[in-house]
Amino acid sequence: MGRSSKDKRDIYYRLAKEEGWRARSAFKLLQINEEFNIFKDVSKAVDLCAAPGSWSQVLSRKLRHSEADKSKVKIVAVDLQAMAPLPGVIQLQGDITKESTAKEIISQFEGEQADLVVCDGAPDVTGLHDIDEYIQAQLLLAALNITTHMLKPGGTFVAKIFRGKDVTLLYSQLKIFFPNVTVAKPRSSRNSSIEAFVVCQGYAPPVGYKPNMSNPLLDQHYDVDFNSLEGPNRVIVPFLACGDLSAYDSDKTYPLELEPGAGYAYHPPTQSPIDPPYKTACYLKKNDLLSKPETAGSGKDRPAGTGSTDDAGASGDLSPGSESQNLSERLQECDIQGSADSKSASVYNQ
Repeated sequence: MGRSSKDKRDIYYRLAKEEGWRARSAFKLLQINEEFNIFKDVSKAVDLCAAPGSWSQVLSRKLRHSEADKSKVKIVAVDLQAMAPLPGVIQLQGDITKESTAKEIISQFEGEQADLVVCDGAPDVTGLHDIDEYIQAQLLLAALNITTHMLKPGGTFVAKIFRGKDVTLLYSQLKIFFPNVTVAKPRSSRNSSIEAFVVCQGYAPPVGYKPNMSNPLLDQHYDVDFNSLEGPNRVIVPFLACGDLSAYDSDKTYPLELEPGAGYAYHPPTQSPIDPPYKTACYLKKNDLLSKPETAGSGKDRPAGTGSTDDAGASGDLSPGSESQNLSERLQECDIQGSADSKSASVYNQ
């Protein structure tokens, strides 16, 4: 499968590279803005769970049009992971469940509050929808909790959710703080995905409400029949599909040449990962250091006494514990010396 195969299978992935976005999720925020005009009169914005930075890119390009805008607009991106720099974006590496992070964000605004808070964060999904929906709901409420510390009255909050049977509970929780709450599904979000986005407008906290990180917003004890009410008592969550109907379909496969005679050129990703968790695995594979299973009969076909001294030294101890220890030593040697002796190499080629 060639490197252009994903360009055919995911049109928004391809367009993101061609237009210089760090991720295809940039189109989701752009399409939400087309429908709700959330960028209007925004001079202070916060991007929670920002890495790799595609939403921060959108905020930077859309809010900093002129030199005058660049001087007055402030954008703060927050994430636990490190993120490559972006023009006009202040980056904070912190935990959104900590009050100290909220104070640091406000200090960047010189004591003022934000006009817009967005959050495209999501957990590492397990494939078990009930668990994934619950964890995502907790992440959303953590984002809402820190938002109450720094969003000005009348401000807007946009966040990712996983739509499930308990979406009405989240909706009712958000309605406490925002009179206008809509669940939006951008065109660039796959129909096969349960993800959607809540667009909460007109921030108006209850009278006397004081933001407090120590108190969770979610009340675990609620009526189990809440979602099965009927008639005028039933809660209907507004749902809106965003994006032009003539826009590309995120679930469709497109040819590499979108229009006759337009041609096709492969574009690499705009920003490579800084320190991905698979970095060590890629290094081992590139240098042929991954463990390999012995082929059938490899020991029988070799005449007795013809093995090299390297093989003899390597065959002394091949237990899982010793191989793991030797692997870590090998990595240390590679970091210091840049190479290793053939005896160690033969161990990892077994």
